[in-house]
Amino acid sequence: MRIVSCIPFAMGASLLLTGCIARTAVDVVTLPVKAVGGAVDATTTSQSEADEKRGRAMRKQEERLGKLERQHRKAEQACHEGDDAACREMAQLEDEMEALRRSGY
Repeated sequence: MRIVSCIPFAMGASLLLTGCIARTAVDVVTLPVKAVGGAVDATTTSQSEADEKRGRAMRKQEERLGKLERQHRKAEQACHEGDDAACREMAQLEDEMEALRRSGY
């Protein structure tokens, strides 16, 4: 009698284990695909990310150029007042501004 009462339990347990094993097998098979997909996502840059990066670089360049122009105006004023060091600084600032414009976005 005991054996007969264990048969339904054993059948139910085997069905549950079959589903569990099948799910584990699917997980094991899809794991490398998911891992590679995640690695590809991590290494590629979307167009919007590239645009954002380009926009940040442009703003940074514009800020630098604005700072150089303000320094140039001060140096120019001092140069016109006879300060030779300011004249040299003004020439250096002009060179830096031109280089920044040429490399520009």
